[in-house]
Amino acid sequence: MKFRSMMVIASATMALALGACSSDMHANKDDMMTSNTAMTPEKHVVMVGGAPMYPSKNIIENAVNSKDHTTLVAAVKAAGLVDTLSGPGPFTVFAPTNDAFDKLPAGTVDTLLKPENKPTLTKILTYHVVPGTLTAKDLMEKAMMMGGMYKMTTVEGGTITAEMKEGALYIVDEKGNWSKVTTANVMQSNGVIHVVDTVLMPN
Repeated sequence: MKFRSMMVIASATMALALGACSSDMHANKDDMMTSNTAMTPEKHVVMVGGAPMYPSKNIIENAVNSKDHTTLVAAVKAAGLVDTLSGPGPFTVFAPTNDAFDKLPAGTVDTLLKPENKPTLTKILTYHVVPGTLTAKDLMEKAMMMGGMYKMTTVEGGTITAEMKEGALYIVDEKGNWSKVTTANVMQSNGVIHVVDTVLMPN
């Protein structure tokens, strides 16, 4: 009888211990899930031009905060493309930096920003936009599948080509100019931005 009582007590003790252990594991799992959830948004925030680019914002909302893209933003406004690039898209935008625009012949940007040159400016800017969301991985994989080059049709109607060279991703325009992707996969609520170091020019 005494032996049976001891067994009952031991069984009850083990049950309580297992229950407590299960509760602790569940609590730890909940803590980990909460922690991971809190960290998730930060993983996708990329710094461009000294400003965080938030995936919850659209292309225009993010671009206006980059000090490296003030020329591009001014050009987009002059071309009347703000509403388009704020729309649902999705768009893949190859965004030239201020330094990229500075590579153009002297006076080119000022000339393009004049109201009478809006059609030409619009043509150049929409040449930097491709429908859909194409990450750097997408571009590299498609280029490999196509023998090293992946041609894309832009919103302007011309073509640009993604190519790999010396481990870097480049975009080549119709004139044969190579533009290096310096910051890739800047995710937006309406697509993705890839920062490039040279302005792409259509034929």
